[in-house]
Amino acid sequence: MTTPAFRQRWPWIGPDLQTLRDTLRPECLPPERAFPLQVPVTAGDQLLALVDPASSPGGALGLVVLVHGLGGDSGRLGVRRLALHLQQVGFRVWRLNLRGAGPGRPLARGTYAAVCTADLLPVLERAREAAAGLPLLGVGLSLGGTVLLNALREQPDGLDALACVSSPLELAASSLQIERPRNRLYARWLLRRLVAQTLADPFGLQPRERLLLEGPQRPRSIRAFDAAVTAPRWGFDGVDHYYAAASPGPQLQAAGRGQASLGPWPPTLLVHALDDPWVPAAQAQALAEAPPPGWDVLLSPRGGHNGFHAAAEGAAARPSLQPAPSWADRQVAGWLQRLLSEGRLKAPASLPQSAEHQSRWHG
Repeated sequence: MTTPAFRQRWPWIGPDLQTLRDTLRPECLPPERAFPLQVPVTAGDQLLALVDPASSPGGALGLVVLVHGLGGDSGRLGVRRLALHLQQVGFRVWRLNLRGAGPGRPLARGTYAAVCTADLLPVLERAREAAAGLPLLGVGLSLGGTVLLNALREQPDGLDALACVSSPLELAASSLQIERPRNRLYARWLLRRLVAQTLADPFGLQPRERLLLEGPQRPRSIRAFDAAVTAPRWGFDGVDHYYAAASPGPQLQAAGRGQASLGPWPPTLLVHALDDPWVPAAQAQALAEAPPPGWDVLLSPRGGHNGFHAAAEGAAARPSLQPAPSWADRQVAGWLQRLLSEGRLKAPASLPQSAEHQSRWHG
């Protein structure tokens, strides 16, 4: 896959400043005008998606389900920036809040996991209806990409294409990486967000869980949190069982070597930086050397974890207050557009929609 090389944006030089740039210097965003949509999932719970209409003339190119990463939600800067860019080039976007995340916290008990297909598949089914014949696409940032990959492992035709940015493909290796001494501050920040999401559950916690999270033996690492909370909540025998079941990397590598079949898998893009301080690049490199059929793997020597902050491009064409898309944002949007132009995605020649449909899904 040929694409312009990523060049770091001064002063955000190196993997850590690339990773932290949005935290250290937040950008202004336009007012939130998305239409909230509640999607029923399991046991009376609902997930919340914020629906952004396409802003380009001539109708939408497709519907993108955009999923945030660990500790994130639909309002995070990186999620909104990518959604705004996808809107600008012609896509409708659902910014999904996973179980327990962000403004969707009051709608569902518990918290999400890297493998939560019982939640994702109903969302994709509802999104397929909303797409009304347009391509249904997925984009996952960090763990959001892992979540979508795992959903496709169960239902490969759930999406027409998928793009993943900085996504863990082997959870045990990523857990070891984030617990390295150099990443102590990252791990502490992520753990605080996960514990806060869990304790904020309006449906309450089991006494065992509250004691584990607030007592003297409370988790001191992401792995310990997954062992105490995530694995038992999602029915796994232990954290190692959870990490193995939720890691798509080995199956994808086997498919790339011709040792396994993924079934009717959609076109997939994987974007990863070799200097990612959170997620090891080894799995992405293995896929780049032997990609599964229909996969494009884009590796960059620099970029950090879901950073890819390059010199701004096309600033004059952006609406006021809209931040410049990152290099990865542009690669994802351009790849989806190329799939359409090359006929790898089938969009209807015209986009007739009833007034009821426009009102319901466009907000």
